[in-house]
Amino acid sequence: MAYDSSFQLLGFFCLMISFLQPILLQALAWGPDVPTQGFVSLPFNRSYYHIQKPYDVPEEQRYSFVDGIHKCWVYSTDKPHTTTSQTMPRTEIAIQGYNYSSGVWEFEAYGYVPYGTSSVCIMQVFGASAPHATTLMLGVYNGSLMYYTGPVLVPNIYDKWFKLNVIHDVEAAKVKVYIDGCLKLEADGRGGTSHAFKCGVYAQHNDSFYMESRWKHIQVSRKCRP
Repeated sequence: MAYDSSFQLLGFFCLMISFLQPILLQALAWGPDVPTQGFVSLPFNRSYYHIQKPYDVPEEQRYSFVDGIHKCWVYSTDKPHTTTSQTMPRTEIAIQGYNYSSGVWEFEAYGYVPYGTSSVCIMQVFGASAPHATTLMLGVYNGSLMYYTGPVLVPNIYDKWFKLNVIHDVEAAKVKVYIDGCLKLEADGRGGTSHAFKCGVYAQHNDSFYMESRWKHIQVSRKCRP
């Protein structure tokens, strides 16, 4: 009887290991979870953002929202977003409803960049002290997702959905970037008195003729003070 009990216990243990193995392997592959304790998800709808697009074309010719997916596209020959701007072409979701100057804020979304889109910023934390304009820019260059123009955060980002979390701690002057739950970057802040999250496509130098990114499940959260 003791032998049978030990055999049954061993069998149960092996069964549990086989069940937990894929979960453990996935956890190891994804790295540490994004810290969410203390963060409160805020409402997000069209009243909290607007579309920055070439000033001379209708919005529907550069942006669509179908079946929960935001699609932003722009051409290298497009105009800036205002008649007075000297910046490169863009189509961006600008989340002006949650401008912030203090606290800890998080942007979360699933992003997708089709093959061929290159030399383009797909997400930014707008606002910084001069001479900078941004605290963070995530760009795609020849298929690699980069912090500004380097270092590389993900070497092959084309044609697949990825989960992006960006956490900006204003007082600590730190910004963290997570891809699919894994911490890829911790960088210093760049000052500034007002910040906002933006995503889409914003052309950089040597940009491809056509640039596109897609986004779904966009969420903005703020960490509550203890």
